[in-house]
Amino acid sequence: MAKILVVDDETDLQVLIKQKFRKQIREGSYEFIFAENGSEAMEKIKQQPDIDLVLSDINMPVMDGLTLLLKINEYSPMLKAVIVSAYGDMENIRVAMNRGAFDFLTKPINFEDLELTLQKTIEHVFQLQKTLKAIKENNILRMYVDETVLNFMGGREFESSLMVSETIVATVVFIDICSFTTISENEPADTVVKLLNNYFDVMVKAIIAHEGYVDKFIGDCIMAVFKGTYQLDNAIEASLAVRAEIEKLSKISGAQDYTPKVSIGINSGEMVSGNIGSATLRRLDYTVIGDAVNVAQRLQTAAAKGQILITEASYQKVKESFSCQSIGQITLKNKTAPVSVYEVVG
Repeated sequence: MAKILVVDDETDLQVLIKQKFRKQIREGSYEFIFAENGSEAMEKIKQQPDIDLVLSDINMPVMDGLTLLLKINEYSPMLKAVIVSAYGDMENIRVAMNRGAFDFLTKPINFEDLELTLQKTIEHVFQLQKTLKAIKENNILRMYVDETVLNFMGGREFESSLMVSETIVATVVFIDICSFTTISENEPADTVVKLLNNYFDVMVKAIIAHEGYVDKFIGDCIMAVFKGTYQLDNAIEASLAVRAEIEKLSKISGAQDYTPKVSIGINSGEMVSGNIGSATLRRLDYTVIGDAVNVAQRLQTAAAKGQILITEASYQKVKESFSCQSIGQITLKNKTAPVSVYEVVG
């Protein structure tokens, strides 16, 4: 549900908004709250930090809409505002845009246009929120631990929390770009970097879209982690998406005689989650370790170009959802007994 703050000193607008969006309100898609000027709006924003969007007039008593825009940007850069005003001249539009307005509508309000604008803005806001959540889940801050960051995040208390570890059940995916060493040996450095970053960007988007997060980049390989109820299904869906998207790049890779392929290993199980590294150097890597992680990496090593490999235990959990075929038993490093392995076909 999107929470929208409408700021206008014309109380008739409140009635119109409630009438025109009664279906969305009844269905729980939108929740509207109202303020009669910018000052009152800022009070409500501070009281209700889950407000997603501000719909504001310009000409209001106490605090006008253009001043409100400045206050919103100072208080919360994530909060987006759409200006609705009878003043549709270019000067007001430019001032509003320069102060961070996401869009600008003129009165009298065309409610069909308003609905489309709200949808567009809310989609943008939700995407920003999703991206921010993904960044937090990636624990990017925890990868850069120095005194300044620790003080900013709460000093010694936060520093102590960084050293806490826990045992979790998760699914780990290793995705390797096959034969990329050939490119690095035969192409200019800038070409290698651009290609690798392009491939990684495609892979990361697919991982995030399926509720995973990137644990680390290892050379031309990505290690990703999936948690939650449907972690294994999400990991396989992400892997299939990565394989499909990477293969689409074959004609635009930019490197001669090279078709990008990936080899993927997936495994679920208990693992230790925490910051691993040197406290002395203040270089810690928030990651997962354990036998389940090692098996995923070794499955990836055993996978051929385009293959996605899982263990029999994983196959038993997903066999009704995905098409898989047995490739028999293989010997994994540091495993005394051969492991039954399946390939995810689709």
